[in-house]
Amino acid sequence: MIPLRDTIRARRFPVVTVSIIVANILIFIFQATLTLPELQYLVNTFGLVPALQIQMFQQAPFSLQTWIPMVTSMFLHGNWFHVLGNMLYLWVFGDNVEDVLGRGKFLLFYLLAGLAGGLAHVISSPGSLVPTIGASGAVAGVLGAYFVTFPHARVLALVPLLFIITFMELPAVLFLFLWIGLQLLNGLIGLAGAQVAWWAHIGGFAAGMVLIKILLNRTNVFRPT
Repeated sequence: MIPLRDTIRARRFPVVTVSIIVANILIFIFQATLTLPELQYLVNTFGLVPALQIQMFQQAPFSLQTWIPMVTSMFLHGNWFHVLGNMLYLWVFGDNVEDVLGRGKFLLFYLLAGLAGGLAHVISSPGSLVPTIGASGAVAGVLGAYFVTFPHARVLALVPLLFIITFMELPAVLFLFLWIGLQLLNGLIGLAGAQVAWWAHIGGFAAGMVLIKILLNRTNVFRPT
């Protein structure tokens, strides 16, 4: 299923959401200009490598250098499908989460959700030397926040039915329940040995559900109708 739009209109222009989308696309365009050795160096240096990350946590857990790959990996992507897919989900669901949190809190939320997703991937694949890149953990956090904050919203999506692709307006809770269910299924399959980052999605989604409650000002909750 591919989300196209939701039924909740944001009250303000989503400055942070759009800025994150633009930054990710510009960085990927830069990646596309690199030679293969240059790209490999970039990904190995700024991507998240679980085995190396654990070593850095053990040696210098409070060093800024230890945490840099956890953040920079969120802004690198493997191909156009990867970056555009993540940014589409962020565009559809991010504006409303930014609306309820405010711009500053939303940026903090996005980064914390991404860190949580990265940590979940490190814990699930502690021996992996494969660099992991992508905004999926942070975007999954946005989906988790949307799941608990907008239970009555609906999502217009492209849905494949056998050999036919059709438009369907689904309850957001159903759409996101199916989405996280697929991540859990793939995550459990991945435990058998596949090198995938499904647990980054799961960790980010769970963190988003918790962080939105912590960061949201309970005295000024925006309740959609």
